[in-house]
Amino acid sequence: MKKINIYSISISIAFILFMVNIILIITGHIEHAGTPLIALFCFLALGFRGYKSLKGYVFTSLLFVGIVFSFYYPQYFISFKGYKFTNLIVPLIQIIMFGMGISMSFKDFATVIKAPKAVFVGVSAQLMVMPFVGFILAKMSDFPSEIAAGIVLIGASPSGVASNVIAYLAKANVALSITITSIATLIAPFATPVLMKLLAGEFIEIDVLSMMWTIVKMIIIPIGTGLIFNQILGHRAKLLNKIMPVLSMVGIGVIIAVITASGRDSLLDIGGLLLLLVFIHNIAGYLLGYWYARLLKLNERDARTIAIEVGMQNGGLASGIANSLGKIATMGLAPAVFGPIMNISGSILASYWHKKPPKETPITK
Repeated sequence: MKKINIYSISISIAFILFMVNIILIITGHIEHAGTPLIALFCFLALGFRGYKSLKGYVFTSLLFVGIVFSFYYPQYFISFKGYKFTNLIVPLIQIIMFGMGISMSFKDFATVIKAPKAVFVGVSAQLMVMPFVGFILAKMSDFPSEIAAGIVLIGASPSGVASNVIAYLAKANVALSITITSIATLIAPFATPVLMKLLAGEFIEIDVLSMMWTIVKMIIIPIGTGLIFNQILGHRAKLLNKIMPVLSMVGIGVIIAVITASGRDSLLDIGGLLLLLVFIHNIAGYLLGYWYARLLKLNERDARTIAIEVGMQNGGLASGIANSLGKIATMGLAPAVFGPIMNISGSILASYWHKKPPKETPITK
């Protein structure tokens, strides 16, 4: 009972802080909203923990704690005694990819044999929908070229492990979700640079081979190492399987905070419009992914899975690519904004679909 009271009190305090922030914004004192906003999301995270239907928003609330903190106090996220925190981005992505690899096995690819059509539809949707929607939005935005290229970049990136969690919560086809994520991730070293050359070449110069090698280092090698560990350790890898998701969430939070601090000035100039375009990009992924699958006669559960896979991208990988190009403060902004938005929209979509279980069988042959 006490726990429930604590969580209820936290939600109440968060509501009060929300009203305080509204007042600060309306009265033109948004520069003083930093501490109240940080407190708001901290209390939301604590409050959400007490309610089963809201637990999925705890991580997103904590992400916003990091975003607001790094936005209002960027000096703590830029460097320490000459060491630039942007140097942490690639190693953190490699840790996240290793965690993905160690949670996988070769059995995860069995869905390719069981449901080749669904896998093909999912992967083809990944390669077509988000990259081209990103290109259209980038052209419409009139943003500086590097920021516009970042919108294309998040679209040209594969889905991430977050999509597998959302697929599970949405009662979608988790096996299909994992398979599409795995295949899209493994072909990313080839697909992402080519798509970037074709669609973002007019915004920035793209060295396809260099980008391929960068992605191989960030994805293929860590995932391959994780797969080998999983095969060698077998059931003994259970401890790592428990630790890696936590490390991955911390890593994602650090990456987004560092990018927010680095790109703070650009966010002040175009933040509102960038948020809108990224939101449109995300929602378009869900809608077009779903109806593309339905148009090709996939069942409801598989269509939901593909909608989630298309709408939720690997922002960490996109951030790592932007960092490797030395454009983390510009090209890295769209991926940094995309992550929290997709977590919120994905959680809402999962909650909606969870209450409306699909009637069809999960496998489309």
